[in-house]
Amino acid sequence: MLWGRENLMLNVSAALRRAMECNEDRTAIIAGDIKLTFKQAWKRGCQLANALIDMGLQPGDKIAVLEDNCLEAADFFLASAIGNFVRVPLYRRNSAIAHSHMIGHTDCRAVVVSEEYTHEVISCKDELEGLKHVIVRGADYEDWLSQQSASEPDLLIDINEPHLIRHSGGTTGRSKGMQFSHKQWMRTCRDWSFFLPRMEAGDYGIHVGPISHGSGYLFMPIWLAGGCNLLVQKFEPNVFASLLETHGGFTFAVPTMLSDMVAATTEKKDFSKLRGIMVSGAPIQPATALQARDFFGDVLYQLYGQTESVPVAGMGPKEWFGDVPGSEPLLAVGKIMPYSAIEIRDDDNKPLPAGEIGEIALKCEGQITEILNEPELTRQRLVDGWVLSGDVGKIDKNGYVYLTDRKDDMIISGGFNIWPAELENVISGLKGVREVAVVAAPHPRWGEVPVAVVVTNKGNSLSEDEIIDACKVQLGSYKRPGRVVMQEDLLPRTPVGKIQRKAVRELFWDKDRDTNISGA
Repeated sequence: MLWGRENLMLNVSAALRRAMECNEDRTAIIAGDIKLTFKQAWKRGCQLANALIDMGLQPGDKIAVLEDNCLEAADFFLASAIGNFVRVPLYRRNSAIAHSHMIGHTDCRAVVVSEEYTHEVISCKDELEGLKHVIVRGADYEDWLSQQSASEPDLLIDINEPHLIRHSGGTTGRSKGMQFSHKQWMRTCRDWSFFLPRMEAGDYGIHVGPISHGSGYLFMPIWLAGGCNLLVQKFEPNVFASLLETHGGFTFAVPTMLSDMVAATTEKKDFSKLRGIMVSGAPIQPATALQARDFFGDVLYQLYGQTESVPVAGMGPKEWFGDVPGSEPLLAVGKIMPYSAIEIRDDDNKPLPAGEIGEIALKCEGQITEILNEPELTRQRLVDGWVLSGDVGKIDKNGYVYLTDRKDDMIISGGFNIWPAELENVISGLKGVREVAVVAAPHPRWGEVPVAVVVTNKGNSLSEDEIIDACKVQLGSYKRPGRVVMQEDLLPRTPVGKIQRKAVRELFWDKDRDTNISGA
């Protein structure tokens, strides 16, 4: 694998190119019925980069992209590195309003979009002054691409230049941009593959989660190892399990995907070719982990971190399901990684000893240094080189990390971060709503889901479905409430009049701890 010490000083483009030169004739990309060698995939990346340059786009320009896992997604993954553009992934399940915000606050000059999603971003061209191009990948894309120069642009790329902006939910209801330089992204991808068995030429990386999201951390290590990235557009549990049986290799999965594959598969499968499943994105229950282990074998690797600083903890199957005196690995999120640091902090931001509970502070080589255009939030979350996670937990004497609660109000549902303010801003604007609090409630499938407690005015006719639909339209399907509770009594308050969100949340966790939350 091409992760020698000198490689850490390479920019993303140089690292990708070197792997291509060492593996020209190996299969690099499979998307549907199409197979590309490293040389062929690199050529397409160069062609797309040159096409964007010919449009007047410059190195360092930010370009948003909205599409499924497809051949064109791989084209842009490579082209953004080759042309030194800053890639800004948009997430399919977000609303058009959310897309517009992400494009606008990152000052994107162009959007690349699959034809079927054009309606979600086309209006941005008129709304956002800085957006100059909406590039639609339609039926003529292949002809257009073939006419472009295949010569690699001659660029000098500094490792500290920006390479990628990922988005995370925000306390004010707006997504926040997390910017990674070439150096930070290289180190983040390195750390994601640290606990896995060594990747080798010919290994598969199978992506059903979008490479614009968590699965994207696996794409680059697979490429650098000379492996093949297989792109799957839709998650069908039995079909995906069959792909893992046939090809083996490595994949990324959130806990719900594991449980869905276990539940949907009725015939015994042979996963002897499967080398590693990275499990992250949401808390995993011990029962789910044990069922997945029985189904797939000892190939599960748990990883923990946040968008700002990831990964910082992890463990493989021997540790995860092993017997460690003084520890309970099955209840942990992993051990502190060699390239990372974790501390437990008290309310005064002072480190606590092993076993004490407090806020989890994170640090790793690939972490961000600022939250884009958010100086106050940057000051609050990034302190003295550490990321204050908002997670509450402890570290035991063996270095295992345990999560016990959230210090802030963020909801993690099915691998996605949801801030209550996002939903509260929408719901409070509906006619008849007096006040609203959105809290997390436990869910056996998604880990937790948002529940909206809505106080309405007397005589109000607003329905639960209307509230859910409004959130779905404005925020996207995955951010809609899993449940809406309508009431006329005011929400509990502190002595100074603030809503006691924790008191509201605790009612649901006490009442519904072992029950399904409908509508999720």
